[in-house]
Amino acid sequence: MISGVAGTIIWTENFPKLLRFYQMIFASEPKSIKGQFASFDFGSTKFGLGTHSEIEGVSKEKFRVMINLNTKDIFDEYRRIKDLGVKFIRVPEKENWGGWVATFLDPDHNVIQLIQQFDVE
Repeated sequence: MISGVAGTIIWTENFPKLLRFYQMIFASEPKSIKGQFASFDFGSTKFGLGTHSEIEGVSKEKFRVMINLNTKDIFDEYRRIKDLGVKFIRVPEKENWGGWVATFLDPDHNVIQLIQQFDVE
């Protein structure tokens, strides 16, 4: 039985640029860097970046897979990331399910979403 998602990996041909971008977005250093692969840890979930021989250029279907990053305050994170020079393609908006979503692209044109979960008070 599957017990959860272990993590995700973004493959790229531009490892140094993506690594700098995600260090800036996460405001942290990776847990490990080995050659052209880096891994950030978020509890039991891993976020990896690395080079792959089958990857060339930027994402051709950027909306096929979206990586969702949880935040407790989407407006603070939106402002912080925007102030770093990142352009958002969707400003924070309330969703029908009660949470909030904001969307931006990484340098390889992968879709990244900030998610503020719905809080039941």
